[in-house]
Amino acid sequence: MSATPGDALLARLLGFGRTLRHLGLDVHTGRMLDVVEALSCVDIARRDDVFHACRALLVHRHEDLDTFDRAFDAFWASAAEPSREAPAGGDEPATRPPAAGPERMGLLETQTDTADAAADEEPLEVPAWSDTDALATKDFAEFSERELAAARDAIEQLEWQPGTRRTRRWVAGRGSRLDLRRALARSVRTGGDMVRLPQRVRRVRPRPIVLLCDVSGSMEVYARVLVHFAYALSRRHRRVEAFLFSTRLTRITRQLRASRIDDAVRAVSKAVPDWSGGTRIGASLQEFHRRWGRRVLTRGPVALLVSDGWDRGEPALLATAVARLQRSCHRLIWLNPLIGTEDYQPLTRGLVAALPHVDDFLPVRSLRDIAGLARALEADQR
Repeated sequence: MSATPGDALLARLLGFGRTLRHLGLDVHTGRMLDVVEALSCVDIARRDDVFHACRALLVHRHEDLDTFDRAFDAFWASAAEPSREAPAGGDEPATRPPAAGPERMGLLETQTDTADAAADEEPLEVPAWSDTDALATKDFAEFSERELAAARDAIEQLEWQPGTRRTRRWVAGRGSRLDLRRALARSVRTGGDMVRLPQRVRRVRPRPIVLLCDVSGSMEVYARVLVHFAYALSRRHRRVEAFLFSTRLTRITRQLRASRIDDAVRAVSKAVPDWSGGTRIGASLQEFHRRWGRRVLTRGPVALLVSDGWDRGEPALLATAVARLQRSCHRLIWLNPLIGTEDYQPLTRGLVAALPHVDDFLPVRSLRDIAGLARALEADQR
């Protein structure tokens, strides 16, 4: 069975992606899928439309622009050359692409070798967008919009059980305490004899969650995932209080109650005046304690503080605010998207001052990290 034009174009695009990877560009399957989707919205008969769509999606460093331009010209000029056998009727094409100059010969050789190797390989299995296994270890900063939607669905499917707490109320159950009230009530039916001695236990409730997310400039690439994370957490857990901060604090609990994620994201973006601004973690936490502490830090909540730790304020102020937060909650977890990146060490002045007051310091840069957080919360059933 002969390949369709669409299959041929996809094969050429995959070959072009391999060529770019050989030349040192960071081109992975997700970005190639973005290109395939983008080309369905442009006129592929127009060389400039295809060129600019591929360039915008596949080049992420300024120093790679020249390499991409030369690779595109060489690869697609080779693809557009007519076969050696003239077509029926002897008609020549109206226009011919310019021949590759000497500076392109190395690129053409790379492309030719890649194309020949691709012909001998088995067909590539392109992962579906719903295949979250393929996205499990991918950095959130590299997610496309479609990958973000798949990640949101995966986060919403997680079971969020942030531990339990014993309340002051008693309920019937197999405990060590005798329930005298029920025993006396039952004895009325047996003439005052206590035939059975009922027991009681403390009522158990899930712990509340307090979410404090940094949306400053250094966290911008993770901010959209944090909003989706906060929305999914609010949908799966009834008692969640959520706040965003940069240079000031904004409560977004009400905005996250929207029935659709798109409505929630729009409401949050309107409510936060300092998105991608500076970072004042200590001052923001102080404002949180002053305005909301007594209201949301009751009943032993689990506090999740999400930030990379870059702070423009005084380290002593941050340490004091974090220590107060740790004393006011059952468990304080600092989630940092930089944990796990190459050569990262928490050596900023703010982190050095604050980490002694943190119960857990965990990564939050991939779906695997989010799943690990869910397991860590579930394991705490004190």
